[in-house]
Amino acid sequence: MNNLNEFLEPGMLVRHPNQPDWGDGQVQSNIDARITVNFQNQGKVVIDGRHVALVMLPSR
Repeated sequence: MNNLNEFLEPGMLVRHPNQPDWGDGQVQSNIDARITVNFQNQGKVVIDGRHVALVMLPSR
């Protein structure tokens, strides 16, 4: 399966489509489809980009 988030780079803002209560998150890294995101209400989470397509938010 392909990396659904290969365009994401550190610093970009995202939301998890299945976890809206986590709030906005900032991408920390994107290596081999493993995206580390620091979410406002959940903290740092590593997401498998082959299974979850994060929603990119406009930069502030």
